[in-house]
Amino acid sequence: MRSIVVSKFLKKKTSFYLFIISGTGASALTYYNTLNPNRNRHSLLDVITTSFNGVLRSSRSLYTITANVVDYKYSLQGLLKDTDEYAQVLSQVHLRSAKRILKLCEVNKGFYIKAGQFVASVRQVPKEYSSTLASLQDQAVPCSSEAVKEVLTSNLGSDLNEIFISIDEQPIAAASIAQVHRALLKDHQEVVLKIQYPGLKDRMKMDIATMSLLAKCVTWFFPQYRFQWMVSEFSKVIALELDFLQEARNSVTTAVNFKHNNRIRVPKVFQELTTSQVLTMEYCRGRRVDDLDYIREMGIDPRKVAKVLVEAFAEMIFVHGFVHGDPHPGNILVSLDEKQGFRLVLLDHGIYKTLDEEFRVSYCQLWKALVLLDSHKIQQVAQHFGIGKYAKYLPLIFTGRTINSRSAFGEGMSVEEKTNLKQEVKSLSMGNVSEFMESLPSEFLTVLRTDALVRSLTSKLGSSQRERLVVYANYALHGLSLKPDSDSGNYFVSKGGRTRIMSRIGHLQVRLVLELLQLLWWLRDTRQALITWAKQITRLVDHHHTPISVIS
Repeated sequence: MRSIVVSKFLKKKTSFYLFIISGTGASALTYYNTLNPNRNRHSLLDVITTSFNGVLRSSRSLYTITANVVDYKYSLQGLLKDTDEYAQVLSQVHLRSAKRILKLCEVNKGFYIKAGQFVASVRQVPKEYSSTLASLQDQAVPCSSEAVKEVLTSNLGSDLNEIFISIDEQPIAAASIAQVHRALLKDHQEVVLKIQYPGLKDRMKMDIATMSLLAKCVTWFFPQYRFQWMVSEFSKVIALELDFLQEARNSVTTAVNFKHNNRIRVPKVFQELTTSQVLTMEYCRGRRVDDLDYIREMGIDPRKVAKVLVEAFAEMIFVHGFVHGDPHPGNILVSLDEKQGFRLVLLDHGIYKTLDEEFRVSYCQLWKALVLLDSHKIQQVAQHFGIGKYAKYLPLIFTGRTINSRSAFGEGMSVEEKTNLKQEVKSLSMGNVSEFMESLPSEFLTVLRTDALVRSLTSKLGSSQRERLVVYANYALHGLSLKPDSDSGNYFVSKGGRTRIMSRIGHLQVRLVLELLQLLWWLRDTRQALITWAKQITRLVDHHHTPISVIS
């Protein structure tokens, strides 16, 4: 009933919104011009076209956000927050709002698709948003062959025949900012060309300006809903992804980091054929990491694929401190290998985060504390990250158990714990969530997003949460062992024997806990397998010894 009232209200106010929309579209354009006073001047036609498209895209954005604001305001009006009715109505509003944003992204395309993908990968947004916007992961419309050729010639030279024997006209992949074409070099080397869509940088600045303005408008209407942190993080991410020269450098660094890992492959980059808009790299055969039919058809165990995947990203986070920020299924291939059976090919190295060494070590310390459920250390590390107020939720976010849990590491919560947690979470407002996200260091946001994507992939591959957690814990210990005094929390301490001994004891303690847990899990799984086997044998024996009734 409330949704019908909101719908009628929106229809009545359409003319008013259209007036406001036009004004705000123009405001967004002015805001963009203010932020970019020294941008390159184009022809009058280009300026008019860009301005018109900008106002149109901004107007759609404003209408969508306005509709969502009105929906939240009037649908929840008069409802008590701690009631089941409030929770039910809120979930319905979340879903309606997510569907409107999905439609906006599909119509505006480009960076809106990318923004939708970004929101879907953030675990802290309501599940209605993440599940609805997840459909954007594979949505992209390739641009025309003429536009592709124009980008290629302006970046690599007018005579492409001097470089290539052939370039496939049909792309093998298309994403929100670029599309990929197979090609053959003069020396018969198979390569792929990642070609950026023309005119993206101007559009990006306009779209980011619009998103920033709208985020501020939402906060003005609803102070507890603060999304500026998300716009700020997205703008950093997209700026990195638009520079293909930086992507080439990231690719080379990752290849060096994994040079001793024969399970991971990073395509070679052809630096002489790479610019800020065109990336040329070797062609690697393989299928998407979530293509379970292909994986099983090739005789590969999906759980082994999941293990290699988790180990690779754990090594990035805890050891290298150089993290791939966009590990969605299309960016990871499963490639057949004669010796190993399979290898993982890591693609799309545009979004990377270099973790500050202090952050990397502190994050390793956090995971060590999570294994031992050391509440004092968890509080200490959380304080270091600027989120001491929310320290008790860190075990829940990363390991799925509360800070006072009696469950073992890698195990779920008891029914009692779930009931208590449900009551406690009711006291959290959207303002608390906004405050938590705003307080997080940028590195933490990247790690959270990467972990969420890896978690989703390993789940699809049939791997359990406990397997992922054990891998993370082991790599966290390895990350700490890289610096003899890292566990002291001090980076320039004297090399005292007592500090090193205490650090070693702490590491051995965690190792022992992990080994014991894995032994217990193995015993439990073996017991369950034996019980299942015994039941099957019993049924088989009963079947063969069923008495035959004789009719006299």
